[in-house]
Amino acid sequence: MVTLASFYWGWLLGAGLLGFAMGWIAVVHRGHGLSKAAAGWLGLLVAGLLGLALARLVPGRPGYWLDLGLVMLAVYLAGCAVGSWLRFWVVSRHQGAA
Repeated sequence: MVTLASFYWGWLLGAGLLGFAMGWIAVVHRGHGLSKAAAGWLGLLVAGLLGLALARLVPGRPGYWLDLGLVMLAVYLAGCAVGSWLRFWVVSRHQGAA
């Protein structure tokens, strides 16, 4: 894991910044989200991939890319959460002052 973070820190930073930007925009956009069925299937897919990574069932280079993809997804989702929370905090603060 440390190897991934030290070698791909630029890509991880990019994933976090992209997630932050998408989280910032998502509060404003209010577009249609995924259906409950699609969200459930995506959650199952991510849980299955996470199980494969934790059990180390995927050997070699594909396992390495699986680990990297899951770490990048986690950093992206953390950036989304921070961006949307910060945008909500900024907008609610301005509405309270007015």
